[in-house]
Amino acid sequence: MRGRTPFAVLVVTLLSAGLLGLLMLNTALNEGSFTLSRLRKQTTEATDQQQSLQQEIAAQSAPDALEQRARDLGMVPGGDPVFLGADGSVTGKPKAAEDNPPVPRSSADPWQRPAASGSPSPAGSPSPGDPGIELAPAPPASPSPGAQR
Repeated sequence: MRGRTPFAVLVVTLLSAGLLGLLMLNTALNEGSFTLSRLRKQTTEATDQQQSLQQEIAAQSAPDALEQRARDLGMVPGGDPVFLGADGSVTGKPKAAEDNPPVPRSSADPWQRPAASGSPSPAGSPSPGDPGIELAPAPPASPSPGAQR
C-alpha cells in the first residue's frame, strides 16, 4: 500500500497540472478571439467610413458639381480652346470668355480684391495684407499673321 501512494499522488498531480494548463490555454485563445472580434468590427467601421468619404469625393468631383462650384466663385466657361504650336503659331480663334448669363457677384466675395481709389485695375495697388507684389494683367491674345484657322 505504501508503494502505491506516491504513484497515485504523482498521477493526480500530473492530471491536475494538465487540466490547469488546458484551462489557461483555452482562456488565452478566448481572449484572442475577443480581440479579433473587436478588431474586425473596427475594420468594418473604418471600411464603411472610407467608402462614404469616397462617395462624397466622387459626388463633389462630378462635372455638374465642379461647374456649380466654379460659377459660385464667379468663373465662366472658356469656350473653344486655342492651341499654340512649337513655332509660335496659333491654332483656333482666341476670344474672351463670355459671362452668359451674367454670374451674380456679391461684394463680400473673399476672392475679390478691393479696388484702389482712382485705379482702374484691382491689381494696381497692394492691399493691406499684400507683401508688395504687384501683378500686371496679361496682354490680350492676338492671332499671329501666320495663324491657322
